[in-house]
Amino acid sequence: MADDDIKQMKLYQHVERVERALADRGLAPPAPLRPEQIEDLDHLHYEGRDSVDLASKRLGLTRDHRVLDVGSGLGGPARRLATVPGCRVVALELQRDLHECASSLTSRCGLDDRIRHVHGDILDAEAVDGPFDALVSWLVFLHIPDRPALLRRCRALLEPGGGLHAEDFYLRRPLHDDEKALLRNEVQCAHLVDRTTYIDELESAGFGDIRFDDCTEDWRRFVGDRARDFRSDAEPFIALHGRAAFEALSSFYATMVRLFDGGRLGGVRVTARAK
Repeated sequence: MADDDIKQMKLYQHVERVERALADRGLAPPAPLRPEQIEDLDHLHYEGRDSVDLASKRLGLTRDHRVLDVGSGLGGPARRLATVPGCRVVALELQRDLHECASSLTSRCGLDDRIRHVHGDILDAEAVDGPFDALVSWLVFLHIPDRPALLRRCRALLEPGGGLHAEDFYLRRPLHDDEKALLRNEVQCAHLVDRTTYIDELESAGFGDIRFDDCTEDWRRFVGDRARDFRSDAEPFIALHGRAAFEALSSFYATMVRLFDGGRLGGVRVTARAK
């Protein structure tokens, strides 16, 4: 997937709102930051740092581990892992503006010694060098249609016994045509597989000890609450960031509510070990 393609997803537009929000809080550059001060801005996935802490616990991560974060976005999960439990993290991000913003935030948090930000594509063999003790990813795999190639690449980057933890979408039941169009056009997700196929693909790529936890109901509640709360706070958001940014995010949040309410899109938290 090219940078221009993923930028069609409204969640990833108007990235400048992060620095604008920080300036509004009296935290404009070069003011130093603490990771906890920006957690409402830099975790673009569901359930924020709680999800990152769960991944860390399941993988048994410690300060001695080297971790690859695939599709690291604005760097919130990477900064959480570099702080608690203190891993060394390579944060790989395809979108240049997210990568540059994340790099700046990490520097301002004083975490350059624990995190290395890389602009690149996970499917590019030259983007990063393994091996890693663990590979993590939040709501990124769904954007990559060649899943077998993606999972083989993930396995190649891990030490034997290394852990994989990904939050992803999967197919609970066949989608309606309008849902396929929304996923393709609004979420940049053109291909989903069911639970059985997902597990088979992991095994074929060289993973074992697979744990497949359905998160659909939790995520359905999360996206519903997010959309409602965002619209209820419309006035201050528009005053700070403008109506275009508000409408873009509001539209995306409503799309996710519609998709999860349909009951055919599933959410999964998958953990596995490299054989």
